[in-house]
Amino acid sequence: MTFLNNSYSMVVPALVLALVLGDAAAAAPRRVVVSSGDCKDAELSAQTKALYDRLVSRPGENVLGAAEFAERLFPQPSGSFEDIKRQLEAAQGQFYEARHAKAAQAIDEVLRQVTRLPPGEGRWKLYVDTQLLLAMNQRALGKVKESDDAFRNVLRLEPEYALDPDYYTPSTRQAFDKLRRELTRGKKVKLSVKSNLSPSEVFLDGRSVGQTPLVLEVPAGTYDLSVKKGEALSFPRQLPVQGVETPVLVDLAYEGAVSASPFPCLAADGDGETELSHAVRLGGTLGVEEVIVVRLEGTSGGPKWLAATVLNVEGGQKLREGGVKTQGLDAPSESLSALVDFVTTGKDQPSLVVATPNHQPPWEQPSVAVLTPEVTAKSGGSVRPLRVLSYVTLGAGVAALAGAGYMRLSLEPEWRELTNPANGHLVDGKIDANDTRGVQLLRDVARKNNTMVGLLVGSGAAVVTGTVLFFLSPNEAPPPVSVGVTAGPDGAGATLSGTF
Repeated sequence: MTFLNNSYSMVVPALVLALVLGDAAAAAPRRVVVSSGDCKDAELSAQTKALYDRLVSRPGENVLGAAEFAERLFPQPSGSFEDIKRQLEAAQGQFYEARHAKAAQAIDEVLRQVTRLPPGEGRWKLYVDTQLLLAMNQRALGKVKESDDAFRNVLRLEPEYALDPDYYTPSTRQAFDKLRRELTRGKKVKLSVKSNLSPSEVFLDGRSVGQTPLVLEVPAGTYDLSVKKGEALSFPRQLPVQGVETPVLVDLAYEGAVSASPFPCLAADGDGETELSHAVRLGGTLGVEEVIVVRLEGTSGGPKWLAATVLNVEGGQKLREGGVKTQGLDAPSESLSALVDFVTTGKDQPSLVVATPNHQPPWEQPSVAVLTPEVTAKSGGSVRPLRVLSYVTLGAGVAALAGAGYMRLSLEPEWRELTNPANGHLVDGKIDANDTRGVQLLRDVARKNNTMVGLLVGSGAAVVTGTVLFFLSPNEAPPPVSVGVTAGPDGAGATLSGTF
């Protein structure tokens, strides 16, 4: 009897262990579904979401949700800009009513929401107002060090900021000015920011501080960094700036291609390898094991295909790819189920087309170019490559010249402010190192002057090159070409038009 009990006691744990291991082996990998293509295409978003919904409805699937995707990469505030301003006003009311503990909680929540706003002047101003209220509330609570830290968060990026005497006591303004002097004299860290899409605008704590490639000196600390070019916006990141130098390289070509609305998407530029590379990187950023990339392929007049590619993040390789033909705005329900079953298990079904090394799927078939008589006639002489290149080069030279004129106009206000005796920036032709505004003006003038000289040199080189190319091109009747140049205080521009 004892022998049977011992056997039973040994068998039960073994069975439990086997079941646990079996469940672990059968557990679905952590996945994320993203569309690829035109992220503003409503049809692509709808079809991708349909596949996602069908996938998450299957038992045991472990799929990253769209809300969690957005929260990890592009956290959004819970309300609008005006809502956050009203929250700040409510916190100010609690401060003036001496309810400092409640005010502290409200201010912390406002700061959390402000950091989720898009970078820009509006966010920076709201950030400054919140930090100043935080500093005053901390002082009322007897937390002088924390109050000074909040004041520094304003002064480190806007050292010329001045407190309004109508709202702040003389002692507070004296403490604020003392911190300003300490930051001015204190050690700085050389922060260099580069982007592979330059020039890109750089934001620290929501404030624009220049364009890439950017080098500036800032006090040590942690900053919220964002980089933007057009609609491409980097992932927000907290950047510790410390030591002698902090270099940062932002891959905006990758981060700017990712969007979370209306559905997780990767903007595609037609390069399939880049698309898959970005998808694998995105999987690593999100900490998933597999990425399912969904595309909608086909012409407007022909059939469209809903294609899905499964990528393994750790190995960076394509596991499988399949697609189904769509009908109207939707994929047939049975075909969609077959596609979901394929991407999760690899099971092939008749309604599905599977891409293999020996079979190019229909959604990747190259278009056939037809050489028409008109095209043949153009290739026989109506297109003048050297002549066209000469016009383009001359146009670039004119544009560079216009840019130089604009830079000359734009530096004039700084130069007048710098050299005006009433401002006191120049004393015997020199600038005091403690004159923050004077030093900044001198740097701006020097930078714009160097840019202007570079544009002038580039303009001359382009004009000479364009002239040489013009005379080297065949002696044919030149096409009608018009060049327009505009320059003024608000900007400069050049246009080149004609028939080539």
